Amino acid sequence: MGSTGDCYDNAMVESFWARMQVGLLNRKRWKTHVDLANTIFEYLDIFHNRQRRHSSIRMHTPIEYETIHHNQPNALLSQVG
Repeated sequence: MGSTGDCYDNAMVESFWARMQVGLLNRKRWKTHVDLANTIFEYLDIFHNRQRRHSSIRMHTPIEYETIHHNQPNALLSQVG
């Protein structure tokens, strides 16, 4: 994180909450807290972590990025030798 008073300290978290607010929370009302908790879990685990493309990893999903770069250290070692 940044230094004290840094205006970019919470930018990532605030951006995430804003996306979740607009894309999920503002769309409907839930009858119970359990329904809401399950919906948030599904959003995080299925959409945000597996399907949403992240600009910080060249517009890949985290699963795609890990698949692409999983074999990369082996490829680098074979090029050195």
